[in-house]
Amino acid sequence: MTDSHRPFNVLFLCTGNSARSIMAESILREIGQGRFNAFSAGSYPAGQVNPLALELLKANRMPTEGLRSKNWEEFAQPDSPPLDFVLTVCDNAAGEVCPVWPGQPMTAHWGIPDPAAVEGSDEAKHRAFSDACRLLLNRIRLFTSLPLAKLDRLSLQNTLREIGKS
Repeated sequence: MTDSHRPFNVLFLCTGNSARSIMAESILREIGQGRFNAFSAGSYPAGQVNPLALELLKANRMPTEGLRSKNWEEFAQPDSPPLDFVLTVCDNAAGEVCPVWPGQPMTAHWGIPDPAAVEGSDEAKHRAFSDACRLLLNRIRLFTSLPLAKLDRLSLQNTLREIGKS
């Protein structure tokens, strides 16, 4: 799947790159230390990370340093890191025409409801962010527990899709 001497490069995508993909990047950075490099981007980046996402990550002792909202074109450049996996976490980004990624990565859709779109009380907003974070944490734990070097490409692709349904 990849050169055994380097970590797997994983890019999480959503439209705004302000909440879900940012949280996924942070979670994988923490859980996948040494085995994975985590990145995130958006097709139409918001330009800033949602404060509730940062608050939740900090409260859960997840890394927040260097997190920023960025365009997915940053990862489609010739000098970009070769990607092994590209995972969409929002339905809008999953339906968009993505750039050509260096490295011919495996792709899968792990749709998560957008916590930033929740309106109402602060409690409802915090609950939405907590729910999204919990879903991402569960899926990323499943992903990082896979014997990636032992799975053939088709089995791995099917497993990635199944994780997105969990």
